[in-house]
Amino acid sequence: MANVIKLRKGLDINLKGKAAEEIANVKATGLYGLVPDDYVGVKPKVVVKEGDIVKAGGVLFVDKKHPEVKFVSPVAGKVTAVERGERRKVLSVQVTAATQQEYEDFGKKDVASLKGADVLATLLEAGLFGFFRQRPYDVTPNPEVAPRGIFVSAFSSMPLAQNFEFALKDNETDFQTGLDALAKIAPTYLGVSSKQSSPALTAAKNVTVTVFDGPNPAGNVGVQINHVAPVNKGEVVWTVNPEVVIFIGRLFNTGKVNMTRTIAVVGSEVKAPKYAKVLVGQQITPLLEGNITTDKHVRVINGNVLTGIKSNKDAFLGAQATEITVIPEGDDVHEMLGWIMPRFNEFSTSRSYFSWLFGKKEYAPDARIKGGERHMIMSGEYDSVFPMDIYPEQLLKAIITGDIDKMEQLGVYEVAPEDFAVAEFVDSSKVELQRIVREGLNMLRAEME
Repeated sequence: MANVIKLRKGLDINLKGKAAEEIANVKATGLYGLVPDDYVGVKPKVVVKEGDIVKAGGVLFVDKKHPEVKFVSPVAGKVTAVERGERRKVLSVQVTAATQQEYEDFGKKDVASLKGADVLATLLEAGLFGFFRQRPYDVTPNPEVAPRGIFVSAFSSMPLAQNFEFALKDNETDFQTGLDALAKIAPTYLGVSSKQSSPALTAAKNVTVTVFDGPNPAGNVGVQINHVAPVNKGEVVWTVNPEVVIFIGRLFNTGKVNMTRTIAVVGSEVKAPKYAKVLVGQQITPLLEGNITTDKHVRVINGNVLTGIKSNKDAFLGAQATEITVIPEGDDVHEMLGWIMPRFNEFSTSRSYFSWLFGKKEYAPDARIKGGERHMIMSGEYDSVFPMDIYPEQLLKAIITGDIDKMEQLGVYEVAPEDFAVAEFVDSSKVELQRIVREGLNMLRAEME
């Protein structure tokens, strides 16, 4: 029987716009793009030029530091743009899909007969290794450094998050094959929710299954690592999203790279929140066309409402994104008396608003932060929603001051920006905690390497 870990700290945020468990019929625009910034820590070297013809699974760019780490096209077609920004930074590599799709053939493989090195070599060659992240630093891993373990969280507890059990339907065989492949590389740990019942998760083979019961952020893989096997200085663990485990299984079962994933199109400003089957890198436009309210200025978020990136309809679906979220921008709202208003329809973690009287009511917050950034107050605010054996306020102050010794003592090697998403939400000081953590991890990585 799987070990059950109960978490008490955290906060569930009940928002309007949850996706109905139906698949919407979405017509692709035909334009796809890979965005190097989606792969944290990678310095891209583009290996194609405009006009080149590529197959699905064909290489578009590699990591300059580790050229064996490849990033491949989700579709067959013509490279139509290599978009660059300031100082020639690569913003995206764009491919227009061909009418007939051709795939690079990596060969079907029986995972049971392979060694860990063979599995890793196949993932590198097929361009799926770039989806992995490592702790410490929460960056794309160095393939030359063997991990102590690999962690997969099979659920997200973030507001309006994709229901992975729904996305898993008809993909159970590929998911298990993917887990088998990971287990060849290193001991693999699968975190599942106490609300999940699919045998493909609760009875997964060749992995250590742990059940987590508690509020958001119980689904964060960092929280799960902290409770199962914390990361110490000098150790490396890899993490990978469950949808990518399906990609890996498809690769070994078919010999082809198929990056089709089931994402949730959600938010209070989406007329009919549903799921859609799309390829990584697809333009967001067809997912939202005719499906968002037109009487408000809205914010489109590429990813989750707490951790995603502010985007626009012409952007490309993020490599790790499992939701497209649309909420009101709020810049057209003018409130009489401002914060003094009693606010029956707005969520609060305290009892400042009367909304706490309404139990599990759904809310439709906008993107305003409602106040300016001010000094961080050591009030225990973060600790109440931070279910890791770490002092979040002290760690953040060590990062801000650049005190590396203190950062190490306080557990910086275990965290990622997303672990502070709920703390950022409840922060009365309006401080951008996730940005601070990202900058701190980048600084620490530069110092250590």
